[in-house]
Amino acid sequence: MSDGSRGHRLPTSNISSGARYRNTPKVTHGRGYSARSTPSAIGSRRKRRRSTSGSGNDWTWLSPTSPTIRTPMVSQDKQTDIESGTTADWLAAAWASVPERSRAVFIARYRGMTLQEIGDIHGFTREYARQILMRVAQHVCDRASEAVPDWRERLRETNTGIAIRRDELARVIGARDHAAVKILAEAAGLRAPRTWAGELDGWWGSSPEALAAYLSKIVDNAPFTSEMLEAFVFDHQVPDGFPIETLLADTRSPLACGPDGTWLRRRVRSRDAAYLWLLGQGAPHRIERIAAEVGAVSARTLAESLRRDERFVLIRPEGNWALAEWPGLSGTKYRGAVEVVVDLVTKFGPISKGELFSKAVQLYPVSQWRLQQCLAIDQLGETDGGQIDLVARGAKPIEVAEPRKPANMAMNDDGTVYGVRLSVDFDMLRGSGVIVNTWLTWQLGLRRAPMSMTFETDDLPVPLVVRRNTSGAQITALRTFTSSQGMAVGCEVAVVLLTDTRVARLHHACAAGACAAEWTEDPADREVVL
Repeated sequence: MSDGSRGHRLPTSNISSGARYRNTPKVTHGRGYSARSTPSAIGSRRKRRRSTSGSGNDWTWLSPTSPTIRTPMVSQDKQTDIESGTTADWLAAAWASVPERSRAVFIARYRGMTLQEIGDIHGFTREYARQILMRVAQHVCDRASEAVPDWRERLRETNTGIAIRRDELARVIGARDHAAVKILAEAAGLRAPRTWAGELDGWWGSSPEALAAYLSKIVDNAPFTSEMLEAFVFDHQVPDGFPIETLLADTRSPLACGPDGTWLRRRVRSRDAAYLWLLGQGAPHRIERIAAEVGAVSARTLAESLRRDERFVLIRPEGNWALAEWPGLSGTKYRGAVEVVVDLVTKFGPISKGELFSKAVQLYPVSQWRLQQCLAIDQLGETDGGQIDLVARGAKPIEVAEPRKPANMAMNDDGTVYGVRLSVDFDMLRGSGVIVNTWLTWQLGLRRAPMSMTFETDDLPVPLVVRRNTSGAQITALRTFTSSQGMAVGCEVAVVLLTDTRVARLHHACAAGACAAEWTEDPADREVVL
């Protein structure tokens, strides 16, 4: 038993350790073992804390509601016979022969108090508290050997499975459920099962890892509705009364309980919620409807998440999302238009642009404009005859004409400094990449996809990245800056890129008196003219 400090602390006794046991005669309590009496000052203080009912079995001052008690992580359905010695079985008789104060020490330790806290209450050291616990354990084991000589073998040979209730262990050795079963279980080599929420009180097992392995299996098979979880638990023969939902609801659990009783993995909660919702509907739906039903931040973000999850499939041309496990779906194996174009060019290239686009829309219905964007990837090029083929087969990269410069971008005369003014929107605050005009990436030499350029900055904990994709250009990592500046939707951010040093500078660029976040600093400190 650990004597580390935890829970609430009690004030240390003002009686010195040297005075506690000086000249304290030994006293024998009936059939029990010897214990030392304490000085009268300590005894009187203990009497004040003890119930005055006179029964010797009323320990209301040690109830779980006391601020000095740390209740166990998981409680049994009923705390049976923990403080009573009135039953007729041998374990209750052994408990009744334990001195009253020693029983109080054991009960306090059983309920989670530290040795130091117990010693502070009774007026002795934590080492003496430990010795009392050892004598209680030895006494109970000796009485067990007298009543049931093979009690250790019986407990060791019990099939505990993932865990077994304490009252069932008591029946194995011919006793009623009692807190002292803990002593015998530990002496026989059984241990309380370990979980992400700590040790499971009131349950025992021959392998502490068995329960952890079972809980991992539950997480691996998530998500669940409440009915699905109940069926899963039944199929794996979990003991009756096992507090599985209490464990899963713990804040340290990898699963979280949804408002409708579902169990979702915390790291992919939106996807799991979408899976269970579609499973319940039994039919494909638009991403906007799914996002609204599961409370996703945005339909666009959820769609990108589902696209990376093999459990979902996008049905074209309707644009509905379905579950891949459903039979007879007219889904597609492609995750995007780029995969379609590359696959067709690989199979049929060199191929004319018209024929390529015609084949592509049959497999993955998208616009001609989107297919044109796909030709900007670095894998594709153009032959001398004007057909599309793979660069790896000798095709030359397709030259992209310079886009028109937008009004929110500028550069200096020698092309070493670029500026971009951006309006803060929900995507930027959420951390998504900010879409910008491809004029910027074209000027930076990022004319194929995917390509990117990284800029160091003192305004962010991570580098700022300008990236060229087939669908456009992006600037990433602006969320931290907008958050640190207290910016809101509608604020202005100025990004200055120094290409010769690969350094970026960020500014809060709202005009004086026109800041959406009502910024209070000197406007001159944040004005940036592009």
